[in-house]
Amino acid sequence: MNILRIVGAFIKLNVQIALAYRSEALVQILLNLMWLGWELTSLAIIFSNTTELGGWGPAELIALLGVWRLVNTLMSIIVWPNTEKFNQGLRDGSLDYTFLQPANSQFLVSVSRIELWRLPDFIIALALILVGLAHSGRITSALNIISFLALMVSGFAVLYSLWIVMISITFWFTKFDNNVTILAALLDAGRFPAQVYPFWLRLLITFVIPIAVATTVPLQALRGDLAWWEIVGFLALGAASVLISSRLWKAGVRRYSGASA
Repeated sequence: MNILRIVGAFIKLNVQIALAYRSEALVQILLNLMWLGWELTSLAIIFSNTTELGGWGPAELIALLGVWRLVNTLMSIIVWPNTEKFNQGLRDGSLDYTFLQPANSQFLVSVSRIELWRLPDFIIALALILVGLAHSGRITSALNIISFLALMVSGFAVLYSLWIVMISITFWFTKFDNNVTILAALLDAGRFPAQVYPFWLRLLITFVIPIAVATTVPLQALRGDLAWWEIVGFLALGAASVLISSRLWKAGVRRYSGASA
């Protein structure tokens, strides 16, 4: 119940912030629609010269674009704004107050800033997924849908955990304030299936910076391309990443001595 009250308070605060900058939010929404048009145009150009890309057809690439946009929206709503707030708090000392609060510090750092104007992007992402699947001609079973949803949650948990690891490193290396630059740059790789990349890059975006775990893998489950043990393995990876990142965060907090030290 306390967690719900905290989330409610943060949402109320961020609604007020969003309303204070309505014109900026509108401009950002229009820019996102322009980017969507460019992304679909790019796919049209690609498939004007080929019928498939890495074994994926145009409709499946539209669905993948929807999944990528869904993940990117979650990152834009929670991860990126809280990264900026965390780095600023580390520099000016306001992070000290977070650790004095009677609540889990990792939770507070994760949800204190929420970009609510990005919520319409969820609708666009879901529409792309549904349209892509409807035109793909593939028959999707209930089990595949459940696997897809579970792997979507697990995939985002992996990315979130990687983010926690990267900002936790700052407790040891205070000058490491560009802590998620690599993650942000590689996130664009999720626009396309992992199968189109060279073997070394496929390993990188699947196991090192696991962008594909949150984009390609869920759609592979929806397509029926994954065996049961692969699904279980990716779900276990999500659970393990959350556990490891939480422990690293706690170790970093114990090391943190405050901005005045």
